[in-house]
Amino acid sequence: MTEAIAATVRWQSCAIVEITTRTPAIKSFFLRLSETFDYTAGQHVDVRLTAPNGYIAMRSYSIASAPSESKVIELAIERLVDGEVSPFFHDVAQIGDTIELRGPLGGHFLWPGPSNKPVLLIGAGSGVAPLMAMIRYRKASAEPVPVALVLSSRTWRDVLFRDELLELERSLPDFAFALALTREPATRRDDFSRRIDARMVADVAARLPVSPGCAFVCGSNAFVDIAANAALALGLNAKAIKTERYGA
Repeated sequence: MTEAIAATVRWQSCAIVEITTRTPAIKSFFLRLSETFDYTAGQHVDVRLTAPNGYIAMRSYSIASAPSESKVIELAIERLVDGEVSPFFHDVAQIGDTIELRGPLGGHFLWPGPSNKPVLLIGAGSGVAPLMAMIRYRKASAEPVPVALVLSSRTWRDVLFRDELLELERSLPDFAFALALTREPATRRDDFSRRIDARMVADVAARLPVSPGCAFVCGSNAFVDIAANAALALGLNAKAIKTERYGA
């Protein structure tokens, strides 16, 4: 989304209504919007903090919750040691505090809508947040679209939304889920004990009933480059591969 379009989205004050620890480094913050907005799974919001001396820090976070009529959205925020915004959320923010937020933003990393072709999702760490919004929307909408997710994480404890994803794998017949653990051996038969590579992506894509029609990739710069090339190797058109990067 361009700066001109972003400027038309108004800032609003949102109250923190719930805080949930997801992993040792990631917490989910549930924010009640003062002005409800419609959004598509995959979009993000800007969060703005203003210090007593007037200094402003701003950060973009993907919406992890599925689009609904609820006024509450979920942001999964990873604590970054050198971050300006995430330490505030992890160390200072409490239920009842108000946060400035604007959104929804982003016009390219969007759930494709009704389709007869499967969707491939590839994420790393907190980069699974927008992909989780897509998976949750897929479940809530009951769209008959097969989905496969390959998620890279350091360890089992670091897997964001782990228990929910495992339950979705059990309950949804058209959802394939595989973990790539990089710092410890995987214990599940269909998971991997290495960094993501083209062979791994091809293996997970093969668990879909037919070849995917599009792919969404979210993670660090290096991760996105490898994962996007792996999606290209499947035969996907470059325009059908949507990417988002963090940590730039």
